[in-house]
Amino acid sequence: MNKKMLLQTLLSVLAFIFLFGCAAKEPAGFSSFTPQKFDLNQYASKVDNFLVIIDASSSMRHDYNGNVKFSTAKTIAQRLNMTVPELNQTAGLRSFGHHPSVSRDKTSLFYGMEPYATAGLAQGLEKITQPGGTSPLGPALNAAQTDFEGLSGIHNAVVIISDGKDMTNVLNEARALKNKFGSSLCIYPVLVGDAPEGRKLLQDVSDIGACGFFTTADDIMTSAGMAGFVEKVFLTAKPAPAPAPAPEPERKDSDGDGVYDDQDQCPGTPAGARVNAVGCWVLDNVLFDFDKAVIKPEAYPLLDEVVKIMEKNPAMSVELQGHTDNIGTKEYNMDLSSRRSNAVAKYLVEKGILRNRLATTAFGFSKPVALNGTEFGRSLNRRVELHPY
Repeated sequence: MNKKMLLQTLLSVLAFIFLFGCAAKEPAGFSSFTPQKFDLNQYASKVDNFLVIIDASSSMRHDYNGNVKFSTAKTIAQRLNMTVPELNQTAGLRSFGHHPSVSRDKTSLFYGMEPYATAGLAQGLEKITQPGGTSPLGPALNAAQTDFEGLSGIHNAVVIISDGKDMTNVLNEARALKNKFGSSLCIYPVLVGDAPEGRKLLQDVSDIGACGFFTTADDIMTSAGMAGFVEKVFLTAKPAPAPAPAPEPERKDSDGDGVYDDQDQCPGTPAGARVNAVGCWVLDNVLFDFDKAVIKPEAYPLLDEVVKIMEKNPAMSVELQGHTDNIGTKEYNMDLSSRRSNAVAKYLVEKGILRNRLATTAFGFSKPVALNGTEFGRSLNRRVELHPY
């Protein structure tokens, strides 16, 4: 292990000992506390900068519910510090009204403003050892203007832990702080004790902050209560990840012609057949010259392709339907169309196709595909159609 790694390990161990050592120094009389660990895959920081202000004035030396209010305030701050996750916030710790042995200033910044570290804020809390002065929350709020000035980010939070007693000019300073930072700053007063005047004052401060809220030490002293407070003040839920797209259904090409079944208009195309865009076998007609039953050479490639397909598909047969134009008698054209279908059959047999796989039918001029009034139309009617089955 090199010196740098050794130093980092030592610092981590010291921070752990210090942090949980501070937690162990909570005064007797408080309920046990286990800080909630938030899943940082589900949460992001709601605040960019925050300041904790603790009341250390002489009224905090009095008891409330069997504990000194100052001890309660520090315990709340400690438990808050143990619960807030480190998410690159800037943080500070300020107190007011302390005993002269702590500070002779009306208000002092004991930690920050600097990148938030749980161990660092815990060290700051250790410096605020006893209460004893006046109650200058107003000057603390005025000093907070300087604390937040120049910081990056647009979401600022002030947590005030106090009994709210014996204070003057607080509301004016709260308004001045709010006016300076506007909607970017929210105030969260925490009442320690049950003094009606303290409750009203801190509620009024909360109202001035507008986007914050008032609560009490009793409400957030427990593990669950503190977790709820931290979640509301410091955290925001990350948006749920978009669901993974449903897998594309497997597309099938049952007849292997290169056209998927959901687009194939001619399912069961014989293997190897040349098909069009909708999966149908492209099979042209065999055309003939006028009054002829002789296959023209340009039809050979088509018929050779039919031979190959029939060889690959031994169960397939083909019906050969003969047709003519309308020149001549019905009887003559019926015979001519028969001779044409038989000429195609003879060609296929000579190429190796069994005759019993070929059916021949004659239609004469009864089924034209084009007008017989033109030479071009008549040329299309002089044909043999191939119909596989």
